[in-house]
Amino acid sequence: MKKVFVDGSAGTTGLRIFERLAERDDIELIKISDELRKDIRCRKEAIESADAAFLCLPDDAAREIVAALESDKVKILDTSTAHRTDSDWAYGFPELSADFRKKVTKSQKIAVPGCHASGFIAIVYPLVAAGILPTDYPIVCYSVTGYSGGGKKMIAEYEAADRDAELGSPRQYGLTQNHKHLKEMKAVCGLSIAPVFAPIVADYYSGMVVSVPLHAQLLNGKPKAKDIHDALSRHYSGKGVVSVMPFGKEGFLGSNNLSGNDGMQIEVSGNDERIMIAARFDNLGKGSSGAAIQCMNLALGCDETKGLDL
Repeated sequence: MKKVFVDGSAGTTGLRIFERLAERDDIELIKISDELRKDIRCRKEAIESADAAFLCLPDDAAREIVAALESDKVKILDTSTAHRTDSDWAYGFPELSADFRKKVTKSQKIAVPGCHASGFIAIVYPLVAAGILPTDYPIVCYSVTGYSGGGKKMIAEYEAADRDAELGSPRQYGLTQNHKHLKEMKAVCGLSIAPVFAPIVADYYSGMVVSVPLHAQLLNGKPKAKDIHDALSRHYSGKGVVSVMPFGKEGFLGSNNLSGNDGMQIEVSGNDERIMIAARFDNLGKGSSGAAIQCMNLALGCDETKGLDL
């Protein structure tokens, strides 16, 4: 029986992780009272008595508790943005390469990816690694997500009876091009320039689609859409959490189809000149709590997909 503590279990991600682990027969959850959940000494003691601990905290709070820890035995899984580009931390996307998987399995400190970043990196990293996508390509990325990604405050705003009429329409944000996920999107993929990133929140609870359009003539070797599909299919072959769907989807691509699911689907469509690649998943699944639990499973030697809904 592995002991696990969730630091920040009152937030959206932390609560979801806590509830999911509570259903496991191989996990014993360490609990502290509500009165002590902000007491750093009590939290430190709980973390250091665990086999694994999730940090579901604001960035500064995550850095504070990490600095206070003295044990190097507990596996730390940080869901904030605080450590995602820190070379001392493993980046928690094991499907990217054997090296990423090894680091998640062996490291004591694991940074769980951001939701928008997960979709972007799932598309872009394999193409850069294969030499198809130049690191200086002028990438544009659109991402449509449900409102649960904004946390308790945004959920309350969208579900209020007297909400603003604007909330009934999709809303673009990150307008200053300084979204907090951009740093990891650029760094993990090895890009020399950051993408233009346009995140959009819409009036549904969970699920998302991250899209990256590409011009074939600007890619190395000028591949066709089917060539891109084949390259991504080879990369994700045998990786059950991320799958590449049949080539050339037509019609509509819904963004809430995988709500409640922990997997990710890659779609490649388009033509010989313009290629559209999209990653569809749940912002609360592979975009947060599902990814965190997958990383914990690997770090603790459990079955990788135990407790995941696939």
